[in-house]
Order: sequence, then structure tokens, then C-alpha cells
Amino acid sequence: MATYDAYFVTNDESGKRESLGNGLPVISEGLDSVRTYQFELHFELPPDLIDPGQDKLTLAAKQVSNVGFSTEAIEVHRVNDKVFYPGKGSPEEISVTFDNLYDPHVANQLWRWFASIYNPVTGKFNGNGGGFKALKLILTQLDAQGQPIMETRMFGVYPTSWKTAEFNYSTNDFHTIEMSFRYDFMEQADADTSIPATTGI
Repeated sequence: MATYDAYFVTNDESGKRESLGNGLPVISEGLDSVRTYQFELHFELPPDLIDPGQDKLTLAAKQVSNVGFSTEAIEVHRVNDKVFYPGKGSPEEISVTFDNLYDPHVANQLWRWFASIYNPVTGKFNGNGGGFKALKLILTQLDAQGQPIMETRMFGVYPTSWKTAEFNYSTNDFHTIEMSFRYDFMEQADADTSIPATTGI
């Protein structure tokens, strides 16, 4: 017979349902998963790129592609066998889709960051010893009550592309801006609830 604190509880355990006083089946919420739509995206930018209203851009971030990190294998041949060792680490490029909000002008703000690294008008590249990179990009995963539970943190983030969605009279969608980002390192950890939410880009 299943114990009261078991992960899975069958619906025919009438005694347990009666003990709750509502007759409903007991369902474990401890095994719930993070929903794909329960997230927030925050950037920690260099001081010269901080701009009022950046929380609007956090709100505008409507979709984030897969975030990942992989290592290349070093293949080593011995006399009678072949073994592998972890080699160079390789972070994957991510893509973020932003809603093109009216106020503030999200497209202009994102373009300003992209152009601060490489300006397509002048052809000027701003290396600046890596100062063009965002200090941190935090993808916060939320629980069913909207509270942060986990974070995917990316360090040394900078945009590699900026492009608008299609303009089309016959469609009935909000317009978006899509940007690709590169980062140097990443970590997955529990959300640090002692630190106030960062101001998003």
C-alpha cells in the first residue's frame, strides 16, 4: 500500500481523499515541470548602455531559443583501444525574439546596443577590451505562482545580429525584432532570491 508521502497517489484511495475533506484526488505538485512560458529575461549591461525604461525590453522578450554549452572530444588512440577526453568548451548561440513595442522604442534601443559594437553605417568596430559585452544575461524560470526558482546565467554576452520580422499587410500578428547573441560562459543554478530583480535591457 502506498504511503501518504508517496510521489504518486491513485484515485481509488478514498480514505486519503476523505482526510483532505474535499473528496478530490491527491496530486503531487512536487513533480510539476517549469512551463515554457514561465520565464523572464534580464540583462546586466555596461554602464554607458544603461537607459531608462529598460524593464520594457525585458517585458518585450517573448521567446528565447535553446541555451546550451558543449565540449569537443579529444580522441586518443592507445595500443589496443581508443578513449576520449573533454576538450574545448563551446557555448551555443541563442536567439531572442522581442515584441516591437510602441513605448519605449524597443527596436531603437536594441539597435543602439548592436551598433555600439559594430556600426554598419561607419564600419567601425568597438573592441574596447571586451567592454561592449553585457556583464550577465539571466534567464529566470518561474513557478506556477510567478516566483523565481531557477536561473540560467550567461556571461560576456553581446549581440551578433539584429533583424526585423516580415512586414505584411495580410497578416494579423504583432511585429517583432529578432536578435542573436553570443556568450562566453554559462551556469544553471537556483534563483538567488536575495538579490533584487535586475533591470532588463
